[in-house]
Amino acid sequence: MIRSMTGYGKAECLLPDKKLTIEIKSLNSKQMDTNTRLPSLYKEKELEIRQLISAGLERGKVECSFHYELSESAISVTINEQVVKSYYEQLYKIAGELGLQASTELLSTVMRMPDAIRTEKPEIEDAEWLMVKDALLKAVDQVREFRSQEGRSLDQDMRQRVNAITEKLGLVANYETARMEQIRERIGNNLGEFLKKDAVDENRFEQELIYYIEKLDISEEKVRLANHCNYFLETMEDPVPAGKKLGFISQEMGREINTLGSKANHTDIQRLVVEMKDELERIKEQVLNVL
Repeated sequence: MIRSMTGYGKAECLLPDKKLTIEIKSLNSKQMDTNTRLPSLYKEKELEIRQLISAGLERGKVECSFHYELSESAISVTINEQVVKSYYEQLYKIAGELGLQASTELLSTVMRMPDAIRTEKPEIEDAEWLMVKDALLKAVDQVREFRSQEGRSLDQDMRQRVNAITEKLGLVANYETARMEQIRERIGNNLGEFLKKDAVDENRFEQELIYYIEKLDISEEKVRLANHCNYFLETMEDPVPAGKKLGFISQEMGREINTLGSKANHTDIQRLVVEMKDELERIKEQVLNVL
């Protein structure tokens, strides 16, 4: 079963003092690459969050973001009076020494200074973490469902292209007889141009011709390419992620197609080879996004 590495999931969690939104985005990657954007409150749970994501998504470049909005009753902010007074007195003194008039905006400047406002750092409770964890798993499940939907599109497209390669491979047989005759005729004409007719040993000529034709024989390449195409389709049915395996098979398909093209020496077969290469390149592009 084909699954894509592209996915998106979102889940919301209503906590007693806040509303938490979890977003997960996934793209293709050679391995599991997780990037988290977490508020300081949840930093202590980062390792567990990464483990949950890795277990559910297996592979891909994943970005997980936590966003929360505090309720008014939960906002706990106090002015650090001692720090504010110290800032104000020092700035007022400096202004006087420089002959500047301290304006009413001095206090607003002070309030923007470091540590002027003290925010109490809350701690995450076990009950709250269980709710957050449940929301995270829901977002992961949404990504998996998204991947499955994308995978069905990939599956259909790749099957069509593999079948197209198989069909074009079957058309090669239509030109093989004419191809061999052209090779035989070309060799005979070339010999006739450089050697006298009586100087050609017919038996030796036939032996060399057979050897040359055997070197240009494409039967093995056709059989191997057909087998690779069948193996590719079989691998697509595997229940486990097979993206890397499909990539290896597509490479082997490319080798056989290239060898077929180098041996062909026939215009119509070369045209089929180019068309097969085009289909294979599109398959390779799709395989890069297969889990």
